[in-house]
Amino acid sequence: MIILGLDPGLGTTGWGVIVKEGNRLSHIDNGEISTDAKMPLANRLVAIDEKLRAVLDHFKPDCAAVEEVFVNKNPQSTLKLGQARGVVLLGAARNRTPVTEYAARLVKKSVVGTGKADKDQIAAMLRVLMPGLKLAGEDAADALAVAVTHAHHIR
Repeated sequence: MIILGLDPGLGTTGWGVIVKEGNRLSHIDNGEISTDAKMPLANRLVAIDEKLRAVLDHFKPDCAAVEEVFVNKNPQSTLKLGQARGVVLLGAARNRTPVTEYAARLVKKSVVGTGKADKDQIAAMLRVLMPGLKLAGEDAADALAVAVTHAHHIR
Protein backbone atom coordinates (compact mmCIF):
# COMPACT_ATOMS: atom_id res chain seq x y z
CA MET A 1 0.00 0.00 0.00
CA ILE A 2 1.37 3.41 -0.99
CA ILE A 3 0.58 6.14 1.55
CA LEU A 4 0.95 9.89 0.95
CA GLY A 5 1.33 12.02 4.06
CA LEU A 6 0.63 15.75 3.83
CA ASP A 7 1.44 18.64 6.14
CA PRO A 8 -0.47 21.58 4.63
CA GLY A 9 0.80 25.14 4.83
CA LEU A 10 0.45 28.22 2.68
CA GLY A 11 4.18 28.97 2.74
CA THR A 12 5.31 25.35 2.65
CA THR A 13 3.29 22.17 2.25
CA GLY A 14 5.24 19.06 3.13
CA TRP A 15 4.64 15.69 1.49
CA GLY A 16 6.01 12.24 2.11
CA VAL A 17 5.39 8.90 0.44
CA ILE A 18 5.88 5.52 2.11
CA VAL A 19 5.00 1.93 1.33
CA LYS A 20 3.42 -0.35 3.90
CA GLU A 21 3.95 -4.08 3.35
CA GLY A 22 2.54 -5.96 6.32
CA ASN A 23 4.24 -4.39 9.34
CA ARG A 24 7.16 -3.06 7.27
CA LEU A 25 7.38 0.59 6.24
CA SER A 26 9.67 1.83 3.47
CA HIS A 27 10.40 5.39 2.43
CA ILE A 28 9.80 6.25 -1.22
CA ASP A 29 10.26 10.03 -1.37
CA ASN A 30 9.51 13.31 0.37
CA GLY A 31 9.53 16.97 -0.48
CA GLU A 32 8.13 20.41 0.07
CA ILE A 33 5.90 22.62 -2.01
CA SER A 34 6.88 26.24 -1.35
CA THR A 35 5.04 29.35 -2.43
CA ASP A 36 6.24 32.93 -2.76
CA ALA A 37 4.79 35.14 -0.01
CA LYS A 38 4.77 38.07 -2.45
CA MET A 39 2.31 36.31 -4.75
CA PRO A 40 -1.45 36.89 -4.39
CA LEU A 41 -3.18 34.32 -2.19
CA ALA A 42 -5.13 32.77 -5.07
CA ASN A 43 -1.93 32.23 -7.08
CA ARG A 44 -0.25 30.59 -4.08
CA LEU A 45 -3.18 28.19 -3.73
CA VAL A 46 -3.01 27.34 -7.44
CA ALA A 47 0.74 26.66 -7.09
CA ILE A 48 0.08 24.23 -4.22
CA ASP A 49 -2.64 22.51 -6.25
CA GLU A 50 -0.50 22.13 -9.38
CA LYS A 51 2.54 20.78 -7.54
CA LEU A 52 0.45 18.42 -5.42
CA ARG A 53 -1.26 17.13 -8.55
CA ALA A 54 2.19 16.27 -9.97
CA VAL A 55 3.03 14.33 -6.76
CA LEU A 56 -0.30 12.47 -6.89
CA ASP A 57 0.11 11.65 -10.59
CA HIS A 58 3.69 10.45 -10.11
CA PHE A 59 3.29 8.25 -7.02
CA LYS A 60 -0.36 7.18 -7.43
CA PRO A 61 -0.95 6.68 -3.69
CA ASP A 62 -3.62 4.27 -2.47
CA CYS A 63 -4.54 6.69 0.31
CA ALA A 64 -3.53 10.02 1.82
CA ALA A 65 -3.26 11.26 5.40
CA VAL A 66 -3.43 14.94 6.31
CA GLU A 67 -2.57 16.72 9.52
CA GLU A 68 -5.56 18.49 11.04
CA VAL A 69 -5.57 22.23 11.49
CA PHE A 70 -4.57 23.66 14.85
CA VAL A 71 -5.70 27.10 15.93
CA ASN A 72 -3.02 29.79 15.93
CA LYS A 73 -3.13 32.90 18.09
CA ASN A 74 -3.41 34.87 14.86
CA PRO A 75 -6.82 34.23 13.24
CA GLN A 76 -5.49 35.42 9.86
CA SER A 77 -2.79 32.72 9.94
CA THR A 78 -5.35 30.07 10.87
CA LEU A 79 -7.56 31.13 7.97
CA LYS A 80 -4.68 30.96 5.46
CA LEU A 81 -3.65 27.55 6.78
CA GLY A 82 -7.24 26.39 6.40
CA GLN A 83 -7.30 27.55 2.79
CA ALA A 84 -4.08 25.67 1.99
CA ARG A 85 -5.50 22.64 3.76
CA GLY A 86 -8.66 22.86 1.65
CA VAL A 87 -6.58 22.81 -1.53
CA VAL A 88 -4.73 19.71 -0.31
CA LEU A 89 -7.96 17.90 0.62
CA LEU A 90 -9.55 18.84 -2.69
CA GLY A 91 -6.49 17.73 -4.66
CA ALA A 92 -6.47 14.28 -3.07
CA ALA A 93 -10.24 13.88 -3.40
CA ARG A 94 -10.19 15.00 -7.05
CA ASN A 95 -7.59 12.27 -7.62
CA ARG A 96 -9.99 9.75 -6.00
CA THR A 97 -7.47 9.19 -3.21
CA PRO A 98 -9.17 8.40 0.13
CA VAL A 99 -8.12 10.91 2.81
CA THR A 100 -7.84 10.44 6.57
CA GLU A 101 -7.07 13.28 8.98
CA TYR A 102 -4.98 13.12 12.15
CA ALA A 103 -4.47 15.56 15.01
CA ALA A 104 -0.90 16.82 15.45
CA ARG A 105 -0.72 15.37 18.97
CA LEU A 106 -1.69 11.91 17.72
CA VAL A 107 0.96 12.12 14.98
CA LYS A 108 3.66 13.01 17.51
CA LYS A 109 2.52 10.28 19.90
CA SER A 110 2.38 7.66 17.13
CA VAL A 111 5.89 8.41 15.88
CA VAL A 112 7.79 9.49 19.00
CA GLY A 113 5.67 8.18 21.88
CA THR A 114 4.66 11.56 23.30
CA GLY A 115 2.18 14.12 22.05
CA LYS A 116 4.55 16.95 22.96
CA ALA A 117 7.49 15.87 20.78
CA ASP A 118 9.37 18.58 18.90
CA LYS A 119 10.40 18.61 15.25
CA ASP A 120 13.93 17.34 15.98
CA GLN A 121 12.54 14.34 17.86
CA ILE A 122 10.17 13.54 15.00
CA ALA A 123 12.98 13.70 12.42
CA ALA A 124 15.25 11.54 14.60
CA MET A 125 12.60 8.85 15.05
CA LEU A 126 11.82 8.85 11.32
CA ARG A 127 15.51 8.17 10.66
CA VAL A 128 15.33 5.23 13.08
CA LEU A 129 12.22 3.85 11.37
CA MET A 130 13.63 4.39 7.87
CA PRO A 131 17.44 4.10 7.92
CA GLY A 132 19.24 6.25 5.35
CA LEU A 133 16.33 8.70 5.17
CA LYS A 134 17.16 12.10 3.70
CA LEU A 135 14.60 14.75 4.55
CA ALA A 136 13.75 17.69 2.28
CA GLY A 137 12.95 19.79 5.38
CA GLU A 138 10.87 20.05 8.55
CA ASP A 139 7.54 20.11 6.72
CA ALA A 140 8.49 17.02 4.73
CA ALA A 141 9.40 15.30 8.01
CA ASP A 142 6.01 16.23 9.46
CA ALA A 143 4.30 14.85 6.34
CA LEU A 144 6.20 11.56 6.61
CA ALA A 145 5.18 11.39 10.27
CA VAL A 146 1.53 11.74 9.21
CA ALA A 147 2.00 8.92 6.69
CA VAL A 148 3.60 6.70 9.35
CA THR A 149 0.72 7.48 11.72
CA HIS A 150 -1.75 6.41 9.07
CA ALA A 151 0.21 3.21 8.46
CA HIS A 152 -0.05 2.40 12.18
CA HIS A 153 -3.79 3.13 12.34
CA ILE A 154 -5.13 1.39 9.22
CA ARG A 155 -6.23 -2.21 9.25
